[in-house]
Amino acid sequence: MNKNNFNFRTDMADERVDTYKKVNNLTEIDGVKVETKTDDPVTTTIVDVLNENGANALSKEIGKYITMEIKDIKYLEEDTKEKVIKELSKQINLLIGEDKSKSIFVVGLGNIYVTPDSLGPKVIQNVDITRHLINFAKDLVAPNTRSVSGISPGVLGTTGIETSEIITSVSSTIKPDIVIAIDSLASSSIHRLGTTIQLSNTGITPGAGVRNQREGINKNTLNVPVIAIGVPTVVDMATITNEAIDKIIDNTKQKIVSEDSSVNKDEANKIINMFDDENRYNMIANVLDTENYIVTPKEIDEVIQIVSDIISSAINMSIN
Repeated sequence: MNKNNFNFRTDMADERVDTYKKVNNLTEIDGVKVETKTDDPVTTTIVDVLNENGANALSKEIGKYITMEIKDIKYLEEDTKEKVIKELSKQINLLIGEDKSKSIFVVGLGNIYVTPDSLGPKVIQNVDITRHLINFAKDLVAPNTRSVSGISPGVLGTTGIETSEIITSVSSTIKPDIVIAIDSLASSSIHRLGTTIQLSNTGITPGAGVRNQREGINKNTLNVPVIAIGVPTVVDMATITNEAIDKIIDNTKQKIVSEDSSVNKDEANKIINMFDDENRYNMIANVLDTENYIVTPKEIDEVIQIVSDIISSAINMSIN
């Protein structure tokens, strides 16, 4: 396996950092800076991809990636939920800046009819849209109200039009200063589904995490900064199996180190060393014949409702 071209199976930058370090037996990655802080219930990890070395290692564009992992997100008390919204709003402001005169175009990517992919359209439903009022009924809005517009462009399978074509066309007409794109993501861990929010200032590539990659929505395609906000809602079945085997192997390694007499160390080491991470994943995918099967939590409806409410509230707090 070429470890410099690892086949990542996640959209999450911090997961890519962990995977790359593990595969290459590194403690740090050249061109990548990582900082983590915890303020209960949120653990925030900021990954700065500083140069081409970092970008090539993670297969991510140069820029900033902010991951907020929220503990017990389905059971947040109202005051705790408000704290999460304020923290997310703070991170959005960090990326879009404090200039309230800049107009915002919010794009809800995804398919409203497919629950795991409906995050973007759900968020758009609750974003405070003001552009039409400013343009046609200015006396109804407060002075210095920011111009905010939004669209949920659907997906190629239902519109027959590439999402990027719709967004590029609309953006070239309304000429926003900043685009905020919301989309569902893929993770390499079932434990992060619906519990993690990732922000970045590098734009977004719809479908990348589930190998259905479309044209990117970023500064190069739209000529304005694009802030991406996403939540992992799916993981492929081979990745789940790979994660389980990975934990078994780690547990076996710990027993070997601790000289657990119940483990045949020579046999265990043979099994452990047979496969590296990439080969093991490919073997599992071939055996299961399920590389394209995507898994989502059974309570995904509730999860989408919760995170879409948090994201839309944070966007409204940030841009108005």
